[in-house]
Amino acid sequence: MNNPADHSPDAPLDGDLRPHSFDGIQEYDKRLPRWWLLTLYGAMVFAVIYWAYYHAYSIGTPPALALEKEMAENAVLAAQKSGVIDDDTLWKMSLDPKIVSAGKLTFDTTCAVCHKPDMTGLIGPNLVDHEWIHGGKPMDAFKTVNEGVLVKGMPAWGPMLGRQKISEAVAYIFSHHKPGEEVIIVPGWTPPPGVMAIPPPPPAK
Repeated sequence: MNNPADHSPDAPLDGDLRPHSFDGIQEYDKRLPRWWLLTLYGAMVFAVIYWAYYHAYSIGTPPALALEKEMAENAVLAAQKSGVIDDDTLWKMSLDPKIVSAGKLTFDTTCAVCHKPDMTGLIGPNLVDHEWIHGGKPMDAFKTVNEGVLVKGMPAWGPMLGRQKISEAVAYIFSHHKPGEEVIIVPGWTPPPGVMAIPPPPPAK
């Protein structure tokens, strides 16, 4: 075993040697490189900021929740691309701000003239209360918008808007509702005073 004091005087000196040795190997008594220390201290500072930002003060969305949200959004997009539209898909779409924003645009440019921009009803019925004429589920509304109700003056928007825009408009409507809320089925809608209802089309000859 080598002794630190026994090294050859002709050997190049590179600092003091530590007094211990292992398997005949000794190490110099040197400071760690500055880049290594900066990396260590930077990692420590980052860890403290990360902990405070995501956990202590909940300023940012924790990665686990962000991943869960992204996976839910991807599931909705996958369902849309697969052509599967059901109540569950439309409810999930109603929670997506991007889809709701797109649906609002379609509603404002297509539906607001009869239902009012705030959806409280004009010629067409109120869409934000609990009373429904053709069913209070998202797919009921989708069917009504898509196929129309000509007897009551509601045109079929399916050929003009397509499934995507109708789904977004329905998602926008149901963003003002919650699953499981009360649904009251009523026979029809009475327009406010001074508003003329759309007359039904004449019977086919």
